[in-house]
Amino acid sequence: MKTKKCVAAIIAGFIFIFSIHACSKSSSTPQQPPAGGNTKTISIAGMAFPATTSVKKGTTVTWNNADGFSHTVNSNDGATFSSGNLAGGASFTYVANTVGTFDYHCNIHPSMTGTLVVTQ
Repeated sequence: MKTKKCVAAIIAGFIFIFSIHACSKSSSTPQQPPAGGNTKTISIAGMAFPATTSVKKGTTVTWNNADGFSHTVNSNDGATFSSGNLAGGASFTYVANTVGTFDYHCNIHPSMTGTLVVTQ
């Protein structure tokens, strides 16, 4: 029973943190990268993301919406990153602090997909 309560508390905390993260990450102005950190810009253009983008851990990744209409940038796991709606010209910034392969998509246009690979 104690394990179920711990799992429930962890899930509740995760949902809370994710909801704050999702609401706070959509911005027309990119966040400042950490001092001395690497940066990578990904252009959303022609209704497409690049197929695969590779970065080193700690890189500040910014998606710029170069299309004249809204897109989103959402990790397929639903937890790693979520931009909310990005109007044409807007951008979304994420600091890639976790090593792994992260598939993502546009919630508005499900055929738009990409992969972010974060290496050590």
